[in-house]
Amino acid sequence: MEVILLESIHKLGNRGQAVKVKPGFARNYLFPRNLALPATAANRRVFQENERVLIKKDEAAIDAARARAAKFVDVSVNIAVQVGEEDKLYGSVSALDIARKLKEQGHEVERREIELADPIRQIGVYNVDLRLHREVSVPIKVWVVKE
Repeated sequence: MEVILLESIHKLGNRGQAVKVKPGFARNYLFPRNLALPATAANRRVFQENERVLIKKDEAAIDAARARAAKFVDVSVNIAVQVGEEDKLYGSVSALDIARKLKEQGHEVERREIELADPIRQIGVYNVDLRLHREVSVPIKVWVVKE
């Protein structure tokens, strides 16, 4: 099934692009969340007419994300964890733990905005990216220390 994306979706495509997806993905995920439209001639015309409004909306979102990113310059988080033999962690440090510590410091961040490929399993200093918008990300330092 071919759809026109109304928003840029990671690993799928950019706004305005026509992409082929499985019908179930379009019907159950993209259409209910208003992320795509079926790629018909009428929908292509409607999208082209509304594209200017979407571009302005996207620019405002980027400006807001850049303003938010300015607040995260030189931000670091200390997370105290229990360790066993050879400084191995009991469990791991996840994006949720980092989001909670940032909230304690007065920074509102959602867990999904923290890009952490794998949970942190060792003591040390880590650079973690906050992706506030698809075009705006800011690094923060995460210090994982013994409790």
